[in-house]
Amino acid sequence: MSLLVPRTDAPKPAIIYFPGGGFTSANHDKYIQMRMALAEAGFVVAAAEYRVVPDTFPAPVNDGKAAVRYLRQHAETYGIDPARIGVLGDSAGGWLVQMLGTTQGETAFDRGDFTDKSSDVQAVATLYGISDLLNIGEGYADEIQKVHQSPAVTEALLVHGPAFREFAGASIMDDTAKARHASPMGHLRNSKPPFLIMHGDKDSLVSPHQSAQLFDALRKAGEKVDYVVVKGAEHADLTWYQPEVIQEVVSWFTRELKPDTGVVADQSGRPNDNL
Repeated sequence: MSLLVPRTDAPKPAIIYFPGGGFTSANHDKYIQMRMALAEAGFVVAAAEYRVVPDTFPAPVNDGKAAVRYLRQHAETYGIDPARIGVLGDSAGGWLVQMLGTTQGETAFDRGDFTDKSSDVQAVATLYGISDLLNIGEGYADEIQKVHQSPAVTEALLVHGPAFREFAGASIMDDTAKARHASPMGHLRNSKPPFLIMHGDKDSLVSPHQSAQLFDALRKAGEKVDYVVVKGAEHADLTWYQPEVIQEVVSWFTRELKPDTGVVADQSGRPNDNL
């Protein structure tokens, strides 16, 4: 974990960034432009790694919740208000922060240190993230959807693990209940923190349907959710580093976690807002 800590005396809200990497890497040095912008706006900004393939679900979720608990345990040291912790992730990191938000109250995912501290978060921002491992390629050409039926594709490796000895591997569809349990869409029963969902309309790796279906489900459940479609944006391309996109995220976290700043909170989820 790395930390950016503004030099101010008052306790500050914190944001933990979880990087993407296709479930096979989690380089926490990424997206420094976004992290610096959040720190300049007065947030303590952590960037955390998490276990990836060949480790399997729920290891990444266990690690994400442990990172939240770590900040709460050390809140005084880092000048953090423990009642105001948000999470931000892109791609596979978006899947992880969605899981952190949707599994609040499910104590089975709390493993490791500081389990006396809460792993709840107060705001979730997900960029081109995965909400359902069973239909990542929905809306794409048949040949792409067939790729997602392979035992070698990364979502299958996350859920089932790689082929080893007597285990020949399994596709994501071989155990749909297990795959749904490893998906944010499988954890929509309890109340959720506010969500910001962003996706590029030209994404050719993770279907924009992934974000649309999560938005629809949260809105129908009466949850506080904002949905922004970034026009022309591909998966993790340079569009996501542009000032307008970064400012959208910074402003949203400011509204949700720093209400004393005078920034007006949005009223009820902006469906299909565009950047």
